Amino acid sequence: MSNSTRRATLQYTGMRLAVFAGCFVVLAILAYVGVIPESIGVANPLWLMLLAIVVSAPISLVALRGQRDAMSREIAPDIARARQRLNANRGMEDEATE
Repeated sequence: MSNSTRRATLQYTGMRLAVFAGCFVVLAILAYVGVIPESIGVANPLWLMLLAIVVSAPISLVALRGQRDAMSREIAPDIARARQRLNANRGMEDEATE
């Protein structure tokens, strides 16, 4: 993996985690204030984490589209090389079994 690919991947992952953390904090505040249910049983942190995952996914899908596209453009050549190697290995296996 090249340096720029690693940087784009880490940047996207960091931004995705930041969106999740922001959603978690906002939902925790809303639960503390009483706007949303504080928990289901005694699973308050787990409930808020699950809710933050559900809320942050569509936000990230829209807000991080440009970063995700940049990351995929940089990763695409690596995937193409891996597919070529896989196809070459399959060809070698087919020749060996015939």
